[in-house]
Amino acid sequence: MLRYLPFLLIIGLTIYAFIDCLNTPEEEVKHLPKVVWVIIILLFSIVGPVVWLFAGKQRTLAAGRGGGGGRARRTQWVAPDDNPDFLKSLKDEQDGKDKDKGDQP
Repeated sequence: MLRYLPFLLIIGLTIYAFIDCLNTPEEEVKHLPKVVWVIIILLFSIVGPVVWLFAGKQRTLAAGRGGGGGRARRTQWVAPDDNPDFLKSLKDEQDGKDKDKGDQP
């Protein structure tokens, strides 16, 4: 079984790079068109996926660019329990209900 491990790793890396390339928007692909990257990934089983992962895709920093030190603006969907605006609206709604209960005898 151990002798099959390198082949399985190469196949896994190729599949991961292939799916990553297909899911990457065209404007984030660097150096070559997306179709050429797909061909490179599929034809060159070890080198193609590695080159794609290191040089083919535009990577963004988690802290944001420009060194401003502030939080990066979220442009993707945020879960409700991580969304500060949603949590504030729940708190305001609960405060309103508590206030209504206090006014009734």
